[in-house]
Amino acid sequence: MALIEIEGMEFYSFHGHFREEQVVGNRFLVDVQLEVDSAVAQQTDELADTVNYVQVYQIIKEQMAIKSKLLEHLAERIVTAIHAAQPQVRRVRIKVSKMNPPVGGKMSCVSFTLER
Repeated sequence: MALIEIEGMEFYSFHGHFREEQVVGNRFLVDVQLEVDSAVAQQTDELADTVNYVQVYQIIKEQMAIKSKLLEHLAERIVTAIHAAQPQVRRVRIKVSKMNPPVGGKMSCVSFTLER
């Protein structure tokens, strides 16, 4: 097994429980790890034999454009979409971070991580 990681993807999106978050938006960071069997690609040097991480990025970008109240719901949608589009992915681990969340105090982010 091998691990493909796409890290530091940044999006401006409109996720959040509060109405203001859904109107004003916020900056989000996304990291994803994909567990794959890369043995064939290691021998053939062909993209068709591995995960197309451009497609994975597009899936994440599309899901980030759809409003969610909860990071939990957003992460579930992303993981489900990746598994549907890339059947060779055995396991997905995604971390979605909301930068400067409106919690009444100073902090850099709040994150949710899901693995399936």
